Parts: sequence; C-alpha cells; structure tokens
Amino acid sequence: MTTPNFISFEGPEGAGKTTVIQAALPEIERISQKKVLLTREPGGNKMAEAIRDLLKAQTNPAIDPWTEVFLLAASRREHVVQTILPALSKDQVVVSDRYLDSSLAYQGGGRGLGQSAVQEINDFAIADPKTKQPVLPALTIYLDLPVEIGLERIFQNRTDKIDRMDKEDVLFHQKVRATYLDLAKENPERIKVVDASQSKADVLKDVKAIIAEYWR
Repeated sequence: MTTPNFISFEGPEGAGKTTVIQAALPEIERISQKKVLLTREPGGNKMAEAIRDLLKAQTNPAIDPWTEVFLLAASRREHVVQTILPALSKDQVVVSDRYLDSSLAYQGGGRGLGQSAVQEINDFAIADPKTKQPVLPALTIYLDLPVEIGLERIFQNRTDKIDRMDKEDVLFHQKVRATYLDLAKENPERIKVVDASQSKADVLKDVKAIIAEYWR
C-alpha cells in the first residue's frame, strides 16, 4: 500500500539527484496544483537532522553497520511523524530526497545486512501512528548510473563535500546499485528508473514525463 502525493527520489553517488529534484519541483507543483514540501533523509526536521549529523561524522573506529541502520530508522521515524504525515494531512505533495529504499540499498545491500532484516526494522519506523499502515511513496524515481561514472563525478566535482559513504570501495557501491535495480524490478509500479548517464536535459525530460504520467 502506497501513500498518494508522496514522491521519493533515489540514486547512487554522483547521479545528480539533488539537481534533478530542484529542477523537477516546479513541474510537480504545476501538474499537481498543490503546495509541495521538499524534504530529505536522513533529516527533515530538527531531531532527524541531529541524527543526520551523527551519521555524517567521520569516526574511528567506523560506526557499526547495525548502529547505522538503527540511527537511520530513528531519523526516519521522526521524519514520518513530524514532517511527512503532517504535510500530507494538509493535502500537500511531499517530495523526499531519499527514503526507505536508501536503507535497503546501502545497508541491506552495500553493507550486506540483508534487505529483509533492514526492512523489518524499518516497518516500525514507517508505520502511521493512527492507521498502523506503512507510509510509502506512491512514486519513486530512481536515477541509475554506473558506479565508475558516479564516483568519477564525485571526486572531480564535489571534493569539498565527500563523506564517508563516498569513500567506500567500488564493490560496496556496486552492491548498492544492484540492490536498487532489484528493488525496481520487484516494484515496477512504484519505482521508475531513469538513465542518469544522459545529458541533464534528457534526464529531466524523462523525469518530467514520469511525473506527468503519475498525475494522469
């Protein structure tokens, strides 16, 4: 069961996700004729952003993978309860830069913890407090990109913002991408794949077409 007016964007490192979202927002607002709330994960409100800071910190020794999962789930719970559901109750469109699929891909796939285990933990995080139903996007746009291209973009153009996820080895990022593609195959009605190796204009054209089809 998915939640109307809730859209998420997903993508590996270097896919240009944030740029695409910013460009797509006016189109979403125009077609939906609703106010649009842009939010992100981890983050989206004061408590969730504080957890984001913990997750972004470079630690030695590195954060335990399961601690990472639990912190992300805690942040997501605050995000759902304090940000997403209140906006949806006001008939707004919620656009989230990452959501549950990121945990399934990065921790379930990349860290090798398993999708089912990560999903089980997050079942509690995404449950609507009133209905107990999962709060899931009605549409997820996944910007797909070969790992080598994505990492090259990061280390050439984003040297001042490289975080600990960016620094993971190629195999980690390949597992992340493979998991995203598996999720897209398993959820074809919700997850729409866009080739992010195209020009920015072509990527945005494909994204706008998906958005138009969703509201049609």
